[in-house]
Amino acid sequence: MKIIPFSERYRDPFIQFNKDWILDNFGFLEQEDLDTFEKIEDELKAGAMIFIAIDEQEEAVACCMTRSLSDGRWELCKFASNKNRSHKGAGCAVFEAAINYAISHGASELFLLSNSKLKTAMHIYQKYGFHEIKLDNYEYERGNIAFLRTVKGESDNEE
Repeated sequence: MKIIPFSERYRDPFIQFNKDWILDNFGFLEQEDLDTFEKIEDELKAGAMIFIAIDEQEEAVACCMTRSLSDGRWELCKFASNKNRSHKGAGCAVFEAAINYAISHGASELFLLSNSKLKTAMHIYQKYGFHEIKLDNYEYERGNIAFLRTVKGESDNEE
């Protein structure tokens, strides 16, 4: 397995993995999802990056996106894998690549939205040092939990 930055070759798998994951877990896509899929180039031009895990045959098996939100806060999002293929370790690998990219591009905080029913994801977030924060607005209808990891300093920033 190898982790690579996004290229046009992996656009369709990135979109399909995320659509499959969202539809399988929640049954519907939200406008924010569709906007992200339609504006990948705009996201990348604004400094975002998508990481793709590929196997020995150069087929995509997992993906994760990171993008700058504001003043040192970066979001980790669109974290998904190929539901039809074995991808042991690929999810953690793309998640870690996205974290490292954000930090190397000035992130002082890493943020993500999720859903508490996603037990495997919750475990990964905690493994990488994220802690739950409370928000007034979770942006997505399916979002009911948010996480933050402070990169610089020892303080726990609460919203």
